Amino acid sequence: MKKIRVLHIYRTYFPESQGGLEESIRQLCLATQPLGVENTIFALAKSPVPSELALPEGQLIRAKSWFEVASCNFGTWQAVRRCRAAAEQCDIIQIHYPWPYADLLLPLIRTRQQPVLVTYVSDIVRQKGLGRLYAPLRRYLLGRAKKIVVSSPNYGRSSDVLTDLQDKLVCIPHCLDAIAPSEPGLIDQWEARLGRNFFLFIGVLRYYKGLDFLLDAAGQVDAPIVILGDGPEGKRLQHEAQQRGLTNVQFLGALDDADKHAILTLCRAIVFPSHLRSEAFGMTLLEGAQAAKPLICCEISTGTTWINRDGETGLVVPPEDSDALARAMNTLAHDDALCARLGEGARTRWLSHFSPAVVGQAYRLLYEQLLGSKD
Repeated sequence: MKKIRVLHIYRTYFPESQGGLEESIRQLCLATQPLGVENTIFALAKSPVPSELALPEGQLIRAKSWFEVASCNFGTWQAVRRCRAAAEQCDIIQIHYPWPYADLLLPLIRTRQQPVLVTYVSDIVRQKGLGRLYAPLRRYLLGRAKKIVVSSPNYGRSSDVLTDLQDKLVCIPHCLDAIAPSEPGLIDQWEARLGRNFFLFIGVLRYYKGLDFLLDAAGQVDAPIVILGDGPEGKRLQHEAQQRGLTNVQFLGALDDADKHAILTLCRAIVFPSHLRSEAFGMTLLEGAQAAKPLICCEISTGTTWINRDGETGLVVPPEDSDALARAMNTLAHDDALCARLGEGARTRWLSHFSPAVVGQAYRLLYEQLLGSKD
């Protein structure tokens, strides 16, 4: 099998940052690696020491983040040099959009006219004014792209930016590898603290995660709710829960993977109330599906309802509707048979659509197609 060298470009990466997109890039690299794909990842970091790291998924090359504006960080000329040196060794440049600085980098690093692949993660939702200023640069990037990968057909159809680019779109979802069974002793420790009949949210606590609506629903729910993660909204949400006297809501903060997986094993269902299009996919839903847990999410015309099919893998409710969210949670809280059926449906869908074997092969074929059609 011929080796294909791919350079992935995104603004931040492990170990300095933790998030769903970083995890999706890691999983993509791990899925394609056994298929003859050699992955390099370029990212900025506030403390890029060491500047290169050999990770299980590939080589990580980092440069210093100079400053940040509206969640977009910028590097110095050193970043350009390091990225260009990495690009000279690759066959395909894969940019994980949106990161405007990467668009600026592209003409400076693409010295051999390698095919450009854009993974279109999300529209720019919050910074609409800046988004309009950015539009010409975005057109340049998407115009240079041979193909644009969307993680769900829902997103490809509903994005205004992609309306005139349908001929370039390819749907390949994010993937998640099988999670190793948790240690029984660790499960016992968490069961003693949390029990087994709780709803679980996992994620960075950001503005678009719909957690205010989850707190609104909590007072109507006949089960505990566990919130695992930290982020910009964490302190405010905890204060809000205390002010309301929500004794069935527990914030655990950020935990390591071993603890997270043990807690996931114990939960009754995953609740994922993201209400804005900034939630383009939902890696947490894949974690729940892989663990055969029923899922609850909102219909926001993104990948959340490509993963979670109403009545097949879980329940789908309207966004920003706390009453509907509470009804869905109470339905699962009181129906063991339904939970079992939906959980099995979720795992079956993970195996057929979102497992590394499926996604890795799809990317390998796309890479071969790009190299076959190289200018």
